[in-house]
Amino acid sequence: MTIKVIGLIQLNDLEAFEEYRAQVGDTVALYQGKITSRGSFNTFLWNELKCDSFSAFVELEFPDLECSQSWAHSPEYQSLLAIRSKAMKLTLFAVSQ
Repeated sequence: MTIKVIGLIQLNDLEAFEEYRAQVGDTVALYQGKITSRGSFNTFLWNELKCDSFSAFVELEFPDLECSQSWAHSPEYQSLLAIRSKAMKLTLFAVSQ
């Protein structure tokens, strides 16, 4: 079962974000994942969950939940947390397809 990982991004520092973005794809690929979509947030159509607004989104795809979790907790990805924290606030979640 394919797993999609969705990231909702609230940008803080564009320069740090570009640095993070230049490196994160390699960490995803190490765990059999790929970045399938990136884009900017436009507007909420409904927001009954009262989610905070965000600037951008990313969609990743992994072959299974285990690969997505291994990536998220990997030393390779963990090494990017300092620059990620400077660049953005992030909500990251997995969904089954």
